[in-house]
Amino acid sequence: MNLGNCPRCGKLYALNFRDMCSDCMKQIEVEYQDCAKFLRETKGATIHEVSEATGVSIRQITKFIREGRISIANAPNMSYPCEVCGTLIRENNMCESCRARLTKELRNAASDESGEGRDQDKKQGQTTYRAVDKLRKY
Repeated sequence: MNLGNCPRCGKLYALNFRDMCSDCMKQIEVEYQDCAKFLRETKGATIHEVSEATGVSIRQITKFIREGRISIANAPNMSYPCEVCGTLIRENNMCESCRARLTKELRNAASDESGEGRDQDKKQGQTTYRAVDKLRKY
């Protein structure tokens, strides 16, 4: 039997498909039920209002949304934080400005053809791996 520590409470448990102990799984289900009940009663609630009213963390509510357990389609004021900057968004993992900045940085790195650092590494017998190398096709 494989044993592990629950990432949520730290208690020792028999590993299962959810990677947490049964007590924490039950607690998460109770939190989900509280959030769902509050959202049914208060359609125009924000994520902060849901968190304050139910005592469930914003992080856990965001996880419910990303898992598809809480739908924000019929909740016009419900949004969750961008993973990069924390701006409230309604879809994807990043806001549009962070996505644009990341795309721009990747394009700049891909178009950078100076190669000075790569030549120096090869001269010293070291190999390096850069994110740009993954994007290039050989």
